[in-house]
Amino acid sequence: MLVWSRSGRLVLWLLFALIFGVLFLAPLAVILLSSLAGQWNGVLPSSLTTEHYSDVLHGAAGDAVKASLLTGFAASALALVSGTWAALSLRVQGHAQRRLLGLLFFIPSAVPSVSVGLGLLVAFSHPPLLLNGTIAIVMIAHFVLISAFTFGNVSAGLARLSPDFEQVASSLGARPAYRLWHVTLPLLAPYLVAAFGLSFALSMGELGATVMVYPPGWVTLPVSIFSLTDRGDIFAGAALTMILVMATLALLLGLERITARATGS
Repeated sequence: MLVWSRSGRLVLWLLFALIFGVLFLAPLAVILLSSLAGQWNGVLPSSLTTEHYSDVLHGAAGDAVKASLLTGFAASALALVSGTWAALSLRVQGHAQRRLLGLLFFIPSAVPSVSVGLGLLVAFSHPPLLLNGTIAIVMIAHFVLISAFTFGNVSAGLARLSPDFEQVASSLGARPAYRLWHVTLPLLAPYLVAAFGLSFALSMGELGATVMVYPPGWVTLPVSIFSLTDRGDIFAGAALTMILVMATLALLLGLERITARATGS
């Protein structure tokens, strides 16, 4: 309901600021302060330092950043290709088939990630597909968990796409492949970039399935953070968390700029 009075709008803005500050900004601020804390015995840290960042960056954190980025890019790219292909294929199916097959894509997102990791661990620990202890099983776990979101984003873009452009291209003699590459996909570009960004962000923060299947030497950032905090090294875990936040945010901002240039806004 719209609020027209000045006092009512002020109350709503204050309520929004309170909720946003308590639920979003406060936890992030605590993590940031923890990553810079030398000692913390009171309400605020008694001293600040950047040693925690130096320690984690000169330790195994560099490998964890690399593992997370490579896993995120590979799984997100594969999810983007498969999700786009599936959305385009289901577009020409009947309503009942489209709903049924579309529902199948969302089943992994309804299953706890730990269960997905356990299922992959059991399924691929024996021949003929022995993937346990390999990087491939981590990629598969991330792909399974994020593919539904990619499919959903692309499907939403296709639902908003006017068929007039494709019909005009067809009337001018454009072949299906040409129409796909030069008409449909360029119009879907903002949705494709958004789908990739969401998939990448989800992959960067994935822990439940990864902790079940990751092999030695391929430890992602969430697993490293979990290991540090589980050992009681809260400050180092907070520093690594901020690195994860900054890496993910930098990529999302970069994708947003690419989308803005592509749409001319």
